Amino acid sequence: QVQLLESGGGLVQAGGSLRLSCTVSGRTPRDRAMAWFRQAPGREREFVAAVARSGDTYYADSVQGRFSLSRDNTKNTVSLQMNSLNPDDTVVYLCAATPRIAYYASKTYLSDQNACCSWGQGAQVTVSS
Repeated sequence: QVQLLESGGGLVQAGGSLRLSCTVSGRTPRDRAMAWFRQAPGREREFVAAVARSGDTYYADSVQGRFSLSRDNTKNTVSLQMNSLNPDDTVVYLCAATPRIAYYASKTYLSDQNACCSWGQGAQVTVSS
């Protein structure tokens, strides 16, 4: 198991940017793929972006071209740069980690929340119109 701590949420105007970071601690963080999901109250958890151990990144169609995910294995962090934010992006963002997995992983696998076994507490992002 690993522990995940998100930071960087907050309030921003439509069209603005925010950067979320997730610091990973515990056993073998570098052997895990990492992902961001988001969840609005009363709604299903939604895939946002993921990065495999290889560094391959995947995005939901709704954020493709606006969000960028990066991974720094020297610091055990993953960062989600969010640009051109709009009010529909207002939700809690959750960092997640898979169990130890193969070097390569597909978007189909990583976009499924059941692939992840460790979750952060969440970071609130609010975009005002």
